[in-house]
Amino acid sequence: MKAVRFERLTKRFGDLVALDNVNLEIEEGEIYGFLGPNGAGKSTAINIICGLLKIDKGNVYVFGKEIRRDPDFTKRNIGIVPQDIAIYGDLSAYENVSFFASLYGLRGKELKESVEMALKFVGLEDKAREMPKNFSGGMKRRLNIACAIAHRPKLVIMDEPTVGIDPQSRNHILESVKELNRMGSTIIYTSHYMEEVEAICTKISIIDHGKIIAEGTKEELESIITDVNTVMITVGSVTGINEGKLKEINGVRNIEISDNVVKIISSKDVNNLDKIILYFTSNSIPIKNVESQTPDLETVFLTLTGRKLRD
Repeated sequence: MKAVRFERLTKRFGDLVALDNVNLEIEEGEIYGFLGPNGAGKSTAINIICGLLKIDKGNVYVFGKEIRRDPDFTKRNIGIVPQDIAIYGDLSAYENVSFFASLYGLRGKELKESVEMALKFVGLEDKAREMPKNFSGGMKRRLNIACAIAHRPKLVIMDEPTVGIDPQSRNHILESVKELNRMGSTIIYTSHYMEEVEAICTKISIIDHGKIIAEGTKEELESIITDVNTVMITVGSVTGINEGKLKEINGVRNIEISDNVVKIISSKDVNNLDKIILYFTSNSIPIKNVESQTPDLETVFLTLTGRKLRD
């Protein structure tokens, strides 16, 4: 069964087309990654699935049910982990999870067992009686997840669940996502961290300007880019590098600078490495290393959208 299906889904905000005639199918049991620059349409799609936005045109189905005809079914079977932490600082961790679980009709023994299960799942069972206003950012994020899964939803939507947390908490959340999936939940996952999507998602969509421009497994997406070369140039300092001038070199498509590494994507049929090296040497920018790189998901994204994921 399809966990989620979009049929020609369109959503406008005035003159802005947030989703443009989108068709999409997410299989039950997948960890499905949404990648896109800010404003690409990811949040709009998620809010429509959750029933927070009205559909202008098209249809959306969740586990075979059309969401406008059976909104209660959709809401009962979805757990949402929002980007902005949605917990009450003056309620204990236990009370937070209990409150959200009770909204789904859980009562008595079933509610108690579900709350305890959720807190144990995210590693907060020993913090059950503590107030989350005193928690670290990572612990708050984990409590956010517990609140979303206590009613054991078939579909869990995670919108940037690791923003602003430490590496240990991030790893814990990523392992939790995989474990939720093993337990039977379908996951929709959005992130600004490419390495997270690569590590956990079984299928990925790249969305830009309201359209899905590519979809597939990590390997399938990487195979799309067969007409580019990627060169990683490590320099002593990026001071003085003019991206505009580099892009004027014949064949250069995109440039990304991170720390002291300049990533240059060029057309495969243009031999321009000598001109690229000349740019650095003529501008007195010391080169420490030059390395050719096979296309990766970051390269695919940058090539297709012309933008960095974390712009």
